Amino acid sequence: MGALLVVILALVVGGCVCVVWADRGGPRWTRVVAAATVGSGRVLRRYQKSQRREVGGGADGDGD
Repeated sequence: MGALLVVILALVVGGCVCVVWADRGGPRWTRVVAAATVGSGRVLRRYQKSQRREVGGGADGDGD
């Protein structure tokens, strides 16, 4: 279990590094990894919003 968390943490940190590096004009592969990282974050946020709506009925006060 601990090894899995370390791998996930390494992927997240590596993705964040690629986002910053790609923003500063890094090689093409960093832009691909950065796009995948940002896309994954958007999917995760959308999933979390849908879960909050199912559980809380959408009355979380965030203006949506």
